[in-house]
Amino acid sequence: MKTTFVAIAIFALAIATPIAAAADVGASPAQRTIQVSGDGQVQAVPDLAVLSLAIETHAATAEEAAARNGALAQKVTDALKAKLGDKGKTWTGGYSLNPEYADQSHPDGKPVIRGYTAQNTITVQTGALDLVGPLIDAAIAAGANRVNSLDFNLRDDTSARNDAIALAAKDARSQAEALAAALNLKLGPIINASNTSNDNPQPVMFRAAGNFAMGAMSTPVSPAEVNVSATVSLTYGIQ
Repeated sequence: MKTTFVAIAIFALAIATPIAAAADVGASPAQRTIQVSGDGQVQAVPDLAVLSLAIETHAATAEEAAARNGALAQKVTDALKAKLGDKGKTWTGGYSLNPEYADQSHPDGKPVIRGYTAQNTITVQTGALDLVGPLIDAAIAAGANRVNSLDFNLRDDTSARNDAIALAAKDARSQAEALAAALNLKLGPIINASNTSNDNPQPVMFRAAGNFAMGAMSTPVSPAEVNVSATVSLTYGIQ
């Protein structure tokens, strides 16, 4: 019985081996490819401004700091709305109330609170770019004491983004052709294509100069163009 078992096992192995070999004969080698990435960027004239202003107040108590801040914030908001009219909108961008600590501590190590700081952030959005300077002036005159940021952007970046993608695709193809020529290869069809673009156009910070001496307030603002970029990745087969 033992001898019979060994013979059957060898016979089974002899049958299995040709089947495996036949499967390998039909396998094709991996396809050769070239992968490239191209970049494209266009500039567009902005048509939207987003301004962030802040009112910061300090007082001995939290209640007093908050009350002062609320009064000033209302004045600033009213001034902004009067200047904007129907050409934009404002909203509260943030609010904070925090204690201020003295340099020294209690004998038991606990910090000493010397007062409180309240900060109210007001955001303004407008398509009237010529109003940006006057809006800053009006807000400061009403009590705002900080300009956090001013971004210029696009309401709709579809056209600029499509142009950037087209430039990136052209750049990628040019690179692929140059690479194939350098390696003495012939490009085949495109196997895969993808693009990556910024979620939002790259905003341009404002350039401003102000003169607030003796009550004279003037803030000229000159927006630059907005940059919209894209990257296209292409995979070519090699013939």
